[in-house]
Amino acid sequence: QNPKTSAIVKQLIAEGNAGGLRKYFGSRMEFGTAGLRAAMGAGISHMNDLTIIQTTQGFCRYLEKNFSDLKKRGVVIGFDARADLSSGGSSKRFARLAANTFISQGVPVYLFSDITPTPFVPYTVTHLKLCAGIMVTASHNPKQDNGYKVYWENGAQIISPHDKGISQAIEENQEPWPQAWNDKLIDSSLLLHDPYATVNKEYFKDIQKQCFHRNINKETNLKFVHTSVHGVGHKFVQLAFKAFDLSPPFAVPEQKDPDPEFPTVKYPNPEEGKGVLTLSFALAEKDGAKIILANDPDADRLAVAEKQESGEWKVFSGNELGALLGWWIFTCWKNHNRDTCAIKDVYMLSSTVSSKILRAIALKEGFHFEETLTGFKWMGNRAKQLMDQGKAVLFAFEEAIGYMCCPAVLDKDGVSAAVITAEMASFLATRNLSLSQQLKAVYDE
Repeated sequence: QNPKTSAIVKQLIAEGNAGGLRKYFGSRMEFGTAGLRAAMGAGISHMNDLTIIQTTQGFCRYLEKNFSDLKKRGVVIGFDARADLSSGGSSKRFARLAANTFISQGVPVYLFSDITPTPFVPYTVTHLKLCAGIMVTASHNPKQDNGYKVYWENGAQIISPHDKGISQAIEENQEPWPQAWNDKLIDSSLLLHDPYATVNKEYFKDIQKQCFHRNINKETNLKFVHTSVHGVGHKFVQLAFKAFDLSPPFAVPEQKDPDPEFPTVKYPNPEEGKGVLTLSFALAEKDGAKIILANDPDADRLAVAEKQESGEWKVFSGNELGALLGWWIFTCWKNHNRDTCAIKDVYMLSSTVSSKILRAIALKEGFHFEETLTGFKWMGNRAKQLMDQGKAVLFAFEEAIGYMCCPAVLDKDGVSAAVITAEMASFLATRNLSLSQQLKAVYDE
């Protein structure tokens, strides 16, 4: 059905290339708690039209089994800007095929009409009270990869046993349903909705609840550079700064627009540090900016660098930024909550592989700290359990530069983390403190 992937396979057959065929058809991609992630290309071991259709058919059947009101509530689907010319695969195409699969079964689909940050999908699940969400992205992986990330009705990534149940349902629904390939059908369907405008408005309204120093933001002389590393983050971080009354950050011109080739970086992963930030450093030096904010391509993670008095740049580790954000978010909460009794209902979370700094802050200040297994799927699900018990989960993080700063998104979110970091830095500047100096003060305390 896809001329590009079928041409790849036909050529391998014509050449009698058994090794090549084994690469594409040797083993099926495994569906796990993180969904799918693999290179785009032909065959059952790659991300392509067929494997997306099969995965979505299985997921649809599994949701039907779990939600009697699936056809009333529906699902949300978002996508990033990834594309692979050789196989004809792209995040947008995969998202449309997934939408077509659900719509063919009478399930309403909220399909973003344009590229969107990953955190907007879990946000939409909870905001619109949907049954599930799908984000087509490979986050910070190399350019040839794509992925299919799944959220449950609670707005958190799926955990066991859902992964096993979905995987089994995929096995049972291999044969594409009638009209599975014809994604043009969705455009005239009454079951297709576009959440883009609503979610953009509501998300920025929600993150403003984390804005505590609007007057300082308006007046600050601190300058910021932002890079979205050829991903989706540029527009959304600009809007977040506007929502906080901060002057917009300088955007790295070579990296601000989405480009699936990621031409200026070897790996589009800001966790790599200085290698990915070369262009950001140059722009910051030119424009006199002290702080660099870098999102990964799907804008769910954040790296931060600060110019030191020596003229060198310090790139903060995930644990260091976690310590700063944990200190900042608790300080803001404390200054705006005069009711000291409420502290017994305050929680922060981090994963076992992350630094224990939040535990130390919690012991000193009297709030609760909990540790979860590695991965935001555990922190998101635990946060939801606590919130359902009336607790306030202020913050969660893991050392792989992932931060949950706003309870409206039960996953890591690089957009809210970027603007909250900017407000924190602007506030500290009024006290003649840098992020590095404040970090030392947090550790000393």
